[in-house]
Amino acid sequence: MSVTTKPSSQDRRLEETFGAAVGVLYERAVTEGTSAALRRAMELRGFLALAEEQVARVRDRVHQAMGPDRDMGELSADDLRMDAQWLEAALDARDGYRVALDELLHTMPPVSAGPPRAVRFAQPTVGTALPPAAPVAPRAGAVRARRP
Repeated sequence: MSVTTKPSSQDRRLEETFGAAVGVLYERAVTEGTSAALRRAMELRGFLALAEEQVARVRDRVHQAMGPDRDMGELSADDLRMDAQWLEAALDARDGYRVALDELLHTMPPVSAGPPRAVRFAQPTVGTALPPAAPVAPRAGAVRARRP
């Protein structure tokens, strides 16, 4: 199964942020002229989907091993330690991808804002004189240089 079809915990947020379904977002991400933010978001989403699948697999394996119908003689502390290490690694990866995706989405403007507009500053007209500069009074306690 491709990461494009695996669900992730952030799919709804991506759909709300980019204004389209995840499948459409993957199609847009590979077209020329697509924003770097969309490409990165979909890449992070794919990594997140895989990490969440790993978490679920280890969780399910531990639940199966610890099930009430299992023979207690089959329990292995070594297997459970290994599963705990795998689970920790998968959770760390999932958390890292969620944080990275969250930071990326926080930097994006809302979809309704549209593309950023250029800011125009007023240009001075020809012949406009600046007001004269105010004289600068010496600061209190300032030392004046002596002339020889």
